[in-house]
Amino acid sequence: MKKLMLSAVVATSVGISGCASIISDSNYPVTINSSPDGASFKVVNIDNGMAVMKGETPATISLGASSGFFSRATYSVEFDKPGYDSQSFVLESSVDGWYFANILFGGLIGLLIVDPATGAMWKLDDTMLISLSKKEVKEGDDTLSIMTLDQVPMELRDEMVPLN
Repeated sequence: MKKLMLSAVVATSVGISGCASIISDSNYPVTINSSPDGASFKVVNIDNGMAVMKGETPATISLGASSGFFSRATYSVEFDKPGYDSQSFVLESSVDGWYFANILFGGLIGLLIVDPATGAMWKLDDTMLISLSKKEVKEGDDTLSIMTLDQVPMELRDEMVPLN
């Protein structure tokens, strides 16, 4: 009788739970790196347009993989560093492989209710690396050069104005 009761409890537990909910998580640590280090970043939730996190690379942040029932999270990560071109990157969650284990272990409840409701059916990449490109100075851009008087060409010395 005890074996039958134990088997029933185990079968019920497995049948009412979602497999990805047990094995996976709905929030993931994401390490954000840039080359070179020290770039400021802003993470924006594309679904609602709100900034989720700001910081400086390298950093590890926690992001939710779901944006609702059966809905994956999508983020825009914007990078900025003085002297470098700004870049943005889209980080989108994908289906967690453990979600499909519901076919064998979690049943329909795990497949259609538990994992989609908890967000555990989705996962995020754990690392993001962005290479920033140096800004190129184009001819005609206003630039400031500091030089000594002997470095100034003779034809430009007449145009110099003293700063007192």
